[in-house]
Amino acid sequence: MTRVIDLRHFGHGCLPEGFKHMLIEVHADSYSEAMDDEFNQRFPWFVEHWSGKDGFTCVVAYDGDEPTGFAYGAPLQPGREWWRSTEFEPTNGYTSTYAVSEVMVRPQWRKWGISDRLHEALLQERSEDLAVLLVDVTHPKVQELYESWGYEKTGEQQPFADSPLYAVMVKTLHA
Repeated sequence: MTRVIDLRHFGHGCLPEGFKHMLIEVHADSYSEAMDDEFNQRFPWFVEHWSGKDGFTCVVAYDGDEPTGFAYGAPLQPGREWWRSTEFEPTNGYTSTYAVSEVMVRPQWRKWGISDRLHEALLQERSEDLAVLLVDVTHPKVQELYESWGYEKTGEQQPFADSPLYAVMVKTLHA
């Protein structure tokens, strides 16, 4: 039987009731083996932070009524692009940045190509020049996946005292 995965788009100011709780539940399932880590336990704070940003967008994948994963992010304010401390030098006057904060798929739906579809749908109609994201440096296969999507590693950062060390990855959206 072929399953159809439906992608649904959401944005700042028009989130349905229970939406944030659904993201938190998908995260808890996706990171079930690492939920004893205090940084992972702070995910509800990140949901509130990102969903409250102007320009927040989210794409959720559904198998029927069951959420299988999501991708979300928001534009970064000019002058507040945290990735600029890396070695990356944008060319052609690129200035605007969309931060991809999360791309995750629940374990039972992994290896179906859902993360690729979520990421592509999230960035499909973005007007920003660049996309940026962070990848835990202890997950080289995830970094390789993002490289296959056109990102390049430009440096490393530890944005919070209790967070992992991350590879900073940047992708040009418009050639």
